[in-house]
Amino acid sequence: MNRRSILAGAALAFGLAGAVFAQDKTKVGFIYVGPIGDGGWTQHHHEAALEMQAHFGDAVELVYQESVPEGADAERAITQMALGGADIIFTTSFGFMDPTVNVAAKFPNVKFEHATGYKTADNVGVYSARFYEGRAIQGYLAGKMTKTNKIGYIASFPIPEVIRGINSAYIHAKKVNPDVEFSVVWAYTWFDPGKESDAAQALIEQGADVILQHTDSTAPHAAAAKAGNVYTFGQAADMAEYAPMPRISSIIDVWAPYYIERVQAVIDGTWESDNTWDGIGAGMVGIGEISDVVPADIRAEAEALRDSISSGAYHPFTGPLNKQDGSAWLAEGEIADDGTLGGMNFYVEGLTGDIPN
Repeated sequence: MNRRSILAGAALAFGLAGAVFAQDKTKVGFIYVGPIGDGGWTQHHHEAALEMQAHFGDAVELVYQESVPEGADAERAITQMALGGADIIFTTSFGFMDPTVNVAAKFPNVKFEHATGYKTADNVGVYSARFYEGRAIQGYLAGKMTKTNKIGYIASFPIPEVIRGINSAYIHAKKVNPDVEFSVVWAYTWFDPGKESDAAQALIEQGADVILQHTDSTAPHAAAAKAGNVYTFGQAADMAEYAPMPRISSIIDVWAPYYIERVQAVIDGTWESDNTWDGIGAGMVGIGEISDVVPADIRAEAEALRDSISSGAYHPFTGPLNKQDGSAWLAEGEIADDGTLGGMNFYVEGLTGDIPN
């Protein structure tokens, strides 16, 4: 064999080895409903994805698509990612549920993880956080801090996750301030700064001096800062740039440990479909630092509430509680089961207005 043949053979062997190495790299995909710089939900998922990537280094290739509309566009985006060789795909919005299940049926060798949904399959797992635990603390602070007794809530879509949050916040605001009133504005979007700003302004004009949100941009905080003397809470991210006024605390989504765990399972060949729903105690829900505009005694009480939820000593949905129509729901000391919470489609007693269909 001549020298050229030897070199050619070595090059081929090296190329094949390189190809094998490339195939060994785990390709991890993310589908986002908003832009990665939204300041809230999507940004926090993406930062967690980057943390996961940093953890695994060269063993993982990260791919993602941002601002994917829910529905048919999502199915096309997920399909394209699967065709592109992704080993596991995280789809990070409730409206991606059916598209995820549909695509998963066509790609049985790809693993899928859907955030905030409930439909599973052999190659589809679901995960979410018990955000309602954080809403309880926000409700407590809102009830204590309001001077007008009017609290506004910017809601995204009438799905159980959002309804749970409204109920939890209201229950705990009402416990510490019986005179409190809630006004809910449905924005029908996860991320639209213009709509979110308009909703905040409408609530402020109605007298609300505390605004909670289940939408993803910082626009409500900007509207509150412009109005003055209106408090807000960070959503999904700390939004600390608005502290100490108007933001007085926040719910922080902590996804990175979960992403690392699930990707590791793919690498190890041990991944199985699962249903994960964790909260403050497990570290999936974080509570941002409570601003010093909150009096020390109120801050201490809010932190005590956080700690009791974290330890399991207290559950935010503990009776006695009735439904909005006055019918009995939970008896004294009774705790809501996860099945009811997972499909919650009703307001608790005291909340006004209807839940849109």
